[in-house]
Amino acid sequence: MSKKLLMLAIVCFMAGSGCTTPGMHRVVQQNPQAPNPWPKVLAVYMPWFGDHVHMDVGYSSSDPAVMRRQIQQARHSGISAFVVDWYGPSVPFSDHNFAMMQEAADENHFQVALLYNEAADDDGQATDAAFMAFDKAYKAYIGPDAPHHGSYLTYNGHPMIFIFPKRGHVDWNRVAEHCSGWEATPYLIYKDEPPPQSAAAIAGSYAWVQPGQKGWTPDGSDWGEGYLDYFYKTMRNKHPDKIAVGAAWPGFDDSAAKWGLNRHMANRCGQTFEDTLHFYNRYFDAAHPLPFVLIETWNDYEEGTAIERLNFAKCGQSGQSSAGSH
Repeated sequence: MSKKLLMLAIVCFMAGSGCTTPGMHRVVQQNPQAPNPWPKVLAVYMPWFGDHVHMDVGYSSSDPAVMRRQIQQARHSGISAFVVDWYGPSVPFSDHNFAMMQEAADENHFQVALLYNEAADDDGQATDAAFMAFDKAYKAYIGPDAPHHGSYLTYNGHPMIFIFPKRGHVDWNRVAEHCSGWEATPYLIYKDEPPPQSAAAIAGSYAWVQPGQKGWTPDGSDWGEGYLDYFYKTMRNKHPDKIAVGAAWPGFDDSAAKWGLNRHMANRCGQTFEDTLHFYNRYFDAAHPLPFVLIETWNDYEEGTAIERLNFAKCGQSGQSSAGSH
């Protein structure tokens, strides 16, 4: 699949049809009925390139011109928002870049959301870190006094904050209570199913690039069909009151990452992206629409999931991949 055909695939996907191409704060029932019969397309974005900790990809994530170009390219591809990997104010480089990305999004009729990475500390410290991060997010990016809050992604009037769990030490019930005084309380969207003790605080779940139950295969042949089938089936049948965020990916290869574990998922000459992009149709339709599909990722070159420069001209390689130092 060429880059041009990849963009056509996303645009056709957005069009829905007509194209063919390869106390404790409790979350009220969300009524996650999507406003359109097809999902809104989002993409995970990595804001850390230019920091010496990460590989050189030919640009700096702190360059406003780069951000504007990426936003225009994403919009042209049918993507509505970047979900930006974020650790809160504890990682100033990425935090500063999110602020610039939101400003650029506001100028270009685009949207952004935060993908908050849990701190890997013990229980009390991880929850306190989440308090501090969410306070910063509300003040600087989400709340009514934030300079570009109009570009922040919302659903039913509530800002969406995606959660990437680490060791599961954050007490999300306490975090939800902590945020109960916001002008509009956040919808917390957790990777896969949240732990039972946090279910009341979590508004929905998103799928994440991974293979099925048998795990990663040496040849990368498991492209995630079993996992996606389980995710969509679970959200459709077990959690119809929660917001379901589907996922699509072009493959996976973390051999370039310092933290890599030699995991591979073959791109199959573009078929992996094509199959994951449309997999939701097995469980969602116009009568029961899926609100969002999250492309994983826009620019994670270290784990080989980037679609920003995607080109499947060299078939047989093991594919692009998922988000940064997760």
